[in-house]
Amino acid sequence: MKTWMKATAVAIAVAVITVMSVDGAIAQDGVQSLRGGTALDEGLRAADIARPNTGKRFTRNYRQQPPLIPHRIDKYQIDLKANQCMGCHDWPQNVDANAPKISETHYVSPTGVRLNKVSGSRWFCNQCHVPQSLAKALVPNTFTSSNDMR
Repeated sequence: MKTWMKATAVAIAVAVITVMSVDGAIAQDGVQSLRGGTALDEGLRAADIARPNTGKRFTRNYRQQPPLIPHRIDKYQIDLKANQCMGCHDWPQNVDANAPKISETHYVSPTGVRLNKVSGSRWFCNQCHVPQSLAKALVPNTFTSSNDMR
């Protein structure tokens, strides 16, 4: 009985190893990791800036609306240890990158203390900011911009 169980376990392990490709993505059925073919120890280059709205930013639809992101961010690393957005938008890098500086409100802790770095509560940019797109609406929408309600 024990020999049969060991043989089965070895056969399953060999099958799993055979299915896995070198970069960790599963070769069968074309499933691939979210990082694509990039190895874990390789850094990702920032995506090329491509503005879908002819180089103009979309207008905001209501007061205090977080600005939309005018470029792709699908391969940006934003986690507890790294945030690629800071490379261009944090002070003073924003000057060299010719990018909008992060709002001063992002340098204030939830308790009102002014900080020299972005507050942890504001670290994950894509909680509020999303890439702009000219995509067709997925569902009917009757939203009216506050700019249109004068």
